Amino acid sequence: MRVIFMGTPDIAVRTFEALVKEHEVVLAVTQPDRPKGRGGKCQFSPVKEAALLADIPVYQPQRIRNPECIEELRKYPADVMVVIAFGQILPKEILTMTPYGCINIHASLLPKYRGAAPIQWAVINGERVSGVTTMQMDEGLDTGDILLKEEIVLDGKETGGSLHDKIAVCGAGLCIKTLAMLEKGELTPVKQGESPTAYARMLDKSMGDIDWSMSAASIECLIRGLNPWPSAYTKWKEKVMKLWQAEVKEGSTDAAPGTIVKVEMDGFTVQTGEGLLKVTELQIPGKKRMDAEAFLRGYSMKTGEILKKC
Repeated sequence: MRVIFMGTPDIAVRTFEALVKEHEVVLAVTQPDRPKGRGGKCQFSPVKEAALLADIPVYQPQRIRNPECIEELRKYPADVMVVIAFGQILPKEILTMTPYGCINIHASLLPKYRGAAPIQWAVINGERVSGVTTMQMDEGLDTGDILLKEEIVLDGKETGGSLHDKIAVCGAGLCIKTLAMLEKGELTPVKQGESPTAYARMLDKSMGDIDWSMSAASIECLIRGLNPWPSAYTKWKEKVMKLWQAEVKEGSTDAAPGTIVKVEMDGFTVQTGEGLLKVTELQIPGKKRMDAEAFLRGYSMKTGEILKKC
């Protein structure tokens, strides 16, 4: 099949590369180059980098809905458009431009977790199963008819980063399978019902500021879900401490939430609003990530000290 591919971040690259191997990708559409870092140097999106390596034309519209952008896409006759994490909402003119329309690879088991950050919210909310859905796009936000699904079982230490990588691989395979069945007329689209979860809104750094009145289980899920970005953090002795790994422990104390109630060789335990949380990996300003044992060899921490919101 002749394919126009639309995507921007790392998670889209696996699907793009799979399509290049199996089909004729005539165009890669991705977000414009963005300044990044202290120097403000413009950086290509991961999809643009992959497209250039594959010698595939790249188109980077500022606003895909503009008439001139729609006309530009018409210059590349294709059978189908494949969309994964592109970053702009597509108008009806594009959704219906090709014979097979636009197929979206979405990083959740729809109708759960519609929105921009389904991977991280699945971990934050303590889900045990997530996965990938291929969908026939419509003008709604992740509301199109479901084509295929594939489940991924989350392990007990799943992070936003590890689930991202699993979904990238799963999504590539499911996309190829979907196109093959679509071309053979073997798919029966299924209407979505109402979503049982809240909209998976975009992440921001403020989400990581730990509220110690939450339960230990909720905080532990938050730490994993926001790993590697934007990360969960707290204030200790006027330092912003990032927390990368923790364990829920049995028991409780009468101490106020955020109080350090035990300091051991391999970590320190904090009273939460419900239960105890043992921190085992962290990071402080100017230092690399380290296990709590290494941290406690270099810094004095005592029971009774308080961890606070920043």
